[in-house]
Amino acid sequence: MISRKKALLWNIREIHGKKLVECNVCSRNCTIGPGMRGFCRNRVNIDGELYVEYFGVLSAVESRPIEIKPFFHYWPGSTALTFSGWGCSFRCPWCQNYHLSQRDPNPLLGVYLQPSELVEKAVKIGDEGICGSFNEPTIHLEYILEAAEEARKRGLYSTIVTNGYMSRRALEKLLDAGVDGYSIDIKGCPETYEKILAANPDTVFRNAKYVLDNEGHVEMVFLVVTKANDTWDCIEWVLSRHIELLGPETPLHVNRYYPANRWSEPPTRIDLLLQIAERAREIGIEYVYVGNVMDPSLESTKCPKCGKMLIIRHLYSIVEYRLERDKKCPRCGYRIPIRGNYIEKKYHRVV
Repeated sequence: MISRKKALLWNIREIHGKKLVECNVCSRNCTIGPGMRGFCRNRVNIDGELYVEYFGVLSAVESRPIEIKPFFHYWPGSTALTFSGWGCSFRCPWCQNYHLSQRDPNPLLGVYLQPSELVEKAVKIGDEGICGSFNEPTIHLEYILEAAEEARKRGLYSTIVTNGYMSRRALEKLLDAGVDGYSIDIKGCPETYEKILAANPDTVFRNAKYVLDNEGHVEMVFLVVTKANDTWDCIEWVLSRHIELLGPETPLHVNRYYPANRWSEPPTRIDLLLQIAERAREIGIEYVYVGNVMDPSLESTKCPKCGKMLIIRHLYSIVEYRLERDKKCPRCGYRIPIRGNYIEKKYHRVV
């Protein structure tokens, strides 16, 4: 039975004598009037209380390689049952998944799975974990939390692909529930966020740092969008904040944009992507990948100390794994930060 569920994070605000609901799941903190929905289109004020509409209705459910998220240092070689709903806390005009992220939930187009059923499906398929993706997963906070708790009971990991704009309270709950992997999109510099998204990128970096400080795993994804965030002032801001707040070991994926939705500018120049990657390495970021160009040499992991090729990837698969069992480079002994041991069990060390 498709149902509403009372939301977890909200409070009452009184404005001009009217009691309104303030949602506290993302950093927009929407103030929602009676019968109205918040910015993400999933939360509604019903009689002065906040509810999630269509809890358990999913727009997509499929097993996918963890590398496609992208995650290159989190359970490499594994697969995650990936699921989504509808709606988002952003309105990126270049969004490739706008048919999911920028429309209202639609139970007629979805599949209904309780969190326990989702995890059971992952176990039957043989996935190593679950992943909220495609649209912004944190707007489905209550579902993610229940699914993560179920996954932990069954020995599966939990991860999300997110814009990183969740509230601190929501992030704390996610970490407590066992969501320890975060592929976080950084959309650009303050100018990009202010002009296009009406948001603040410092919130994203602060959340990413909070995850790292609390023993979670983070990989940042910088989609370089033509005429949106591709000036060198903007690029330098992103790279400097990354090294300053997240440190040298946090992977950075510099990805190519292609025209989609309402953004029709040409695809990102590959030479610019390569220049950004080189600059990122110059300032000390140790693991820099260039994605969406289908070049295995740009998506493989090298030892930042001696340069040895350690993990060779092709089309979101690992074709060669050369790390020692303790995740050290076999040539110089430099330890590579990787979470999860699935690939080690599969390869039993190939050198």
